[in-house]
Amino acid sequence: MARTVNPTLRTVRRDAFLDVAQRLVQTKGYEAMSIQDVLGELEASKGAFYHYFDSKQALLEAVVERFADGAMASLAPVLNDPELPALTKLEKVFAGIATLKAEQKDLMLAIIQVWNSDDNAIVREKVRRLSERIMVPLFSAVVRQGVEEGTLKVDSPDETARVLVSLMQGFQLSRSCSVQWRPTPRRSKGSSAFPKGR
Repeated sequence: MARTVNPTLRTVRRDAFLDVAQRLVQTKGYEAMSIQDVLGELEASKGAFYHYFDSKQALLEAVVERFADGAMASLAPVLNDPELPALTKLEKVFAGIATLKAEQKDLMLAIIQVWNSDDNAIVREKVRRLSERIMVPLFSAVVRQGVEEGTLKVDSPDETARVLVSLMQGFQLSRSCSVQWRPTPRRSKGSSAFPKGR
């Protein structure tokens, strides 16, 4: 007879692993943290761990994904507001992301350490793809709105969104998480990524 799994209980147990892993990543660092550390904190078995995650890398990816999902949920009211013009949405989204990163500074610094480590190229690539998968469609919709409003002139909203996400990823690695960047409109005649008529 097949075993029935309570989805709510499964989510609660999985989140418990994520909570402990996030705290350990922030306090010990990803490299120093072991699966056994997580199991010891939860008094859980290896079987329980591997029921949810197939590796330590998968656990980190799940921590990052949960953070990204929470960030996008908090930005959804701005992105979905039909009254806000596209440029205002972009400014508010960039400001909101900077605020979220500042609020989760320890986690962001820990992730950046993992990102910069040569030993973690696979994790780095998976986190990069995860960021793109979540953020590119959102930015693409805002850029498309800007094109419709006539405030942005671009050939491809999707490609422009990819460039914005890539710039954000590069920016977060080159600056401290405590820096809060807020874009300001620029005057530029030949540049297709900036507002027209300013």
